[in-house]
Amino acid sequence: MNIQKRVSKSGVASYLIRVSLGYVNGQQIVKSMTYKPDKNMTPKQIEKEVNRQAVLFEEQAKKEYKEMQERENDELDFLKQCITFKELAEEWLQLQEDTNELKPSSLLRMKNCTERTYNFLGNTLVVKLSYRKIQSFITSLSKDGVNQNTGKGLSQKTQKHYLTFISNVMLYAKKCGIIEYNPCRDITFSKSEHKEINVYSLSEMRKMLSLIDEKAPTDYKLFFNLLAYSGMRRGEVLGLEYKDINFDTSVLTIKRTSNYRSGVGLYTDTPKTKSSYRSLVIQSKLIELIKQLSDEQREQAKKCGELWCDTDRLFVTWDGKPMHPNTPYTWLERFCKLEEIPFKGLHSFRHFVATQALTSGVDVKSVSAMLGHSQTSTTLNVYAHAVQETNEKALNSVAQLLEST
Repeated sequence: MNIQKRVSKSGVASYLIRVSLGYVNGQQIVKSMTYKPDKNMTPKQIEKEVNRQAVLFEEQAKKEYKEMQERENDELDFLKQCITFKELAEEWLQLQEDTNELKPSSLLRMKNCTERTYNFLGNTLVVKLSYRKIQSFITSLSKDGVNQNTGKGLSQKTQKHYLTFISNVMLYAKKCGIIEYNPCRDITFSKSEHKEINVYSLSEMRKMLSLIDEKAPTDYKLFFNLLAYSGMRRGEVLGLEYKDINFDTSVLTIKRTSNYRSGVGLYTDTPKTKSSYRSLVIQSKLIELIKQLSDEQREQAKKCGELWCDTDRLFVTWDGKPMHPNTPYTWLERFCKLEEIPFKGLHSFRHFVATQALTSGVDVKSVSAMLGHSQTSTTLNVYAHAVQETNEKALNSVAQLLEST
């Protein structure tokens, strides 16, 4: 217990009484009150009364704290005996919505994991949810037939999303005092079938861009040239706004993404990782296309009048609203079929940029920064084939030097 005398500017004395109730997780629990003595009291009377008030306050604070602990313990005992994983998971998801702690895309990904997880673990008491049961569920996700679209199991990446969801809920359970440790540690994932990266060759990309430059409208011309020249993700390109372009320095800054999710619709999100916030120098060809698109949209805005929605986005619909993420994909698929050239999807443009940069001798760290990867290991894992080719060229060069006469 601590008593501290305070005197205001007007000369009125008061006493701050502080009582320590112990420590929780290394943090001291302190209760305090202020006592103001009657102005007619003598110094001796004040001293005696302050000490009496301090003793009474300490007794009352300790009593109330003990009662609160007992209530919390009763509530905790009830939770341990009754709360299921599904009930706590729903509570945790609601907390994320209320606090906006997770990115919208991350929260949606967690919600997409609920159905299968609840079917397997939902009715299990949180305190009874063991490592063995969680491992059994994660393993079951890799079995044939789980993915109704392909008839196969879920990929290792998707398995990890499910474990992240479960682990987040169990960490919340630990914070609430329901469990002492998180049983999600050291879970093993089943390896999924390795998918070969479908990449446009240099000749294929040159042919495609030549046809697009010749026949496509300005917005699609700019969109696919941006993909081919920068390696940006589709959502990053669709999230671009004119204020993100510095026309004096030819620098483009990535600050947001534009996405679509069933049941949610179109929404704007932050880039995938901290490393995805980046600036890229773009070629004069792209700058000219951006200016041309801006001029065309100003004319379109005049025609639409009050119907035009001024979003500042580069890629929009006829009335200025953000373009749907599926629109460029569908357009390119039809275009490739019409022109009888291979269609390998939009992400293949990103693979093309990374592969060409690496095989041309650009170091992995620079390529990783350009792509917005959070770690160079991601670049190395995804583009191992290109790195291997670069290594072979380097070693062959050394061999030629050693063997030359």
